[in-house]
Amino acid sequence: MKHFILNFAMILLLLASCSPKPTTPDPNTQIRQSVDATLAAIATATPLPLSTPFPSPTTFNLTGLFCEYQFCIGHPIDMALYDVSAQQNPLAPSSYGQGMLAALNGSLFIEVIWQVAPGTADPEFMLDLILEDIDIRDGNLEVKLIRNMNVMYTAITATATSVLPFGGAGAWTCADRVFAWKVYSPQAETASPLFEDMLARFTCG
Repeated sequence: MKHFILNFAMILLLLASCSPKPTTPDPNTQIRQSVDATLAAIATATPLPLSTPFPSPTTFNLTGLFCEYQFCIGHPIDMALYDVSAQQNPLAPSSYGQGMLAALNGSLFIEVIWQVAPGTADPEFMLDLILEDIDIRDGNLEVKLIRNMNVMYTAITATATSVLPFGGAGAWTCADRVFAWKVYSPQAETASPLFEDMLARFTCG
């Protein structure tokens, strides 16, 4: 009987050794399956809603007034000009000698730069500087003398954003400094009136 039990146990061991061993899952297969499951779980993108029409140019008015660095400049009341120079380098914020401001809302982008340039009568170099090779001048350059300031203005095509494709840029002298201003807007006819309104409220000293 002992021999029978021993033989039976040996047969069971042999059968167990011959049966197929469970395979270890392939990690690459598991990763692929996880990625597929994740992608399948992501909801499909919903279509963007139709854009709301921008307000007409007459709704933009520069009743706000920014006064710092010994000059004042008009801006839309719902837009706050912030110091770009300080944001880029907290150790070198804007000052009387030079600086950069910007403001943005859903309908406008405005940028203002300035620097000391005693005796400069031609501010066109500042116009080139604010356009930064990313904006295209449209039409003729307008040159005017406004309150003893040499002023230049040009319409521009903005290439930085497709949302605000139009705009304008101007430059002018005031005392020992030269200033430049740029706006991106949704309509071509918006920029020039904004420049005129801004300049009408501009003072330096």
